[in-house]
Amino acid sequence: MGKRGPKPRRKEVKWSSELAYAIGLITTDGNLSTSGRHISLTSKDVPQLKTFLKCIGRPDIRIAVKKGSYRPSITHVQIGDVVLYDFLLSIGLMPNKTKRLGALAIPEKYLFDFLRGHHDGDGSFYSYYDPRWRSSFMFYLTFISASPAHVYWIREILECKLGVRGHIATAKNSCVMQLKYAKREALLILEKLYPRPDVVCLARKRLKIERALRIVGKSLPAIRKRLTK
Repeated sequence: MGKRGPKPRRKEVKWSSELAYAIGLITTDGNLSTSGRHISLTSKDVPQLKTFLKCIGRPDIRIAVKKGSYRPSITHVQIGDVVLYDFLLSIGLMPNKTKRLGALAIPEKYLFDFLRGHHDGDGSFYSYYDPRWRSSFMFYLTFISASPAHVYWIREILECKLGVRGHIATAKNSCVMQLKYAKREALLILEKLYPRPDVVCLARKRLKIERALRIVGKSLPAIRKRLTK
């Protein structure tokens, strides 16, 4: 049996699909403390926290329960990693980022891995039959942020890469902005978010998307590949 001891310190951060996905989660549901070393992520989905820890190479970190006086308890993780913290600062993340986040320096190769993490963290996908038209099934893909500069940056990326424009909406009495893509545009984005069956993602959300697409006779590239094997 090998000797036990502290995990070796990270010497550098290297880009990968998994890291880009994890950064998407940090961007939406994470926090950089003012300590200069601590990074935390909060989520009601324990599997998502486990995936996050695996993606950043720290599966040894314990998942804790955060108890609040005015809201239900929720699970979260916190890590101390100066090298990763400084890396996140270098690409545009920051403490207290909610309303002042802007563009992030994500390599083009990993943009959709990042956006998949972003969507899994705080985005939404919903569908319904529109009562105004017979047999009209609608679905929407939404990215969410309280920072206008960040929302417009995501919109610019997707317009540049896929030619989709979307629609920006702000809920009444809320500073949260929603970047929405309907049907045809949503499908173009989804095909990029889920290009393979093995991409890291929140399984619960992907299954919800898959069920909705089957209603309109569509499927993700990942599904098509599985069915043709």
